[in-house]
Amino acid sequence: MDCGTSVTYRQQITALERQALDFLGYQWAPILVNFLHIIVVILGLFGAIQYHPRYVVLYIVWSILWVTWNIFICCLYLDLGGLSKDSDYMSLGLSSHGSWWKENSPGCESRDPLTAEWPSGDSAALVSALGCVLKYQYIEVLHSALQLVISLLGFVSACYVVSVFNEEEDTYLYK
Repeated sequence: MDCGTSVTYRQQITALERQALDFLGYQWAPILVNFLHIIVVILGLFGAIQYHPRYVVLYIVWSILWVTWNIFICCLYLDLGGLSKDSDYMSLGLSSHGSWWKENSPGCESRDPLTAEWPSGDSAALVSALGCVLKYQYIEVLHSALQLVISLLGFVSACYVVSVFNEEEDTYLYK
């Protein structure tokens, strides 16, 4: 069970980090989904520690939904399947903000498009993308890919925990 709890701790840390960055970007859909994820991971951990298989099964079902959500985010930021990173899906149409990384990617120069003088023919979007170590959409995809890997490990661990619970229950019943 040490591997399972280790995976859930990693999930909590990465989910909390993601939650903070989504708050900074006013991305309301991920904020709600991350909040649910944090709650279900806590319940799954509680179920594993206290031998409540129903909570672990809830975590297994949620892991499938969480993997689907992260695949959606990857497709959204890579503009796959008719999705667009410029859409307002993530903010639920409530604000004009986007990913926090869009304005704060590593190595990007932060320029105020209203006060900066742009060379002729260049737009603010073109100039702000220059000099970035990694574009914001790839950072978002890397976050989701990390969540996918950790979630798949959590799924496998939770399935193992449920099988151990069932074996222990069968052993107890047949004594």
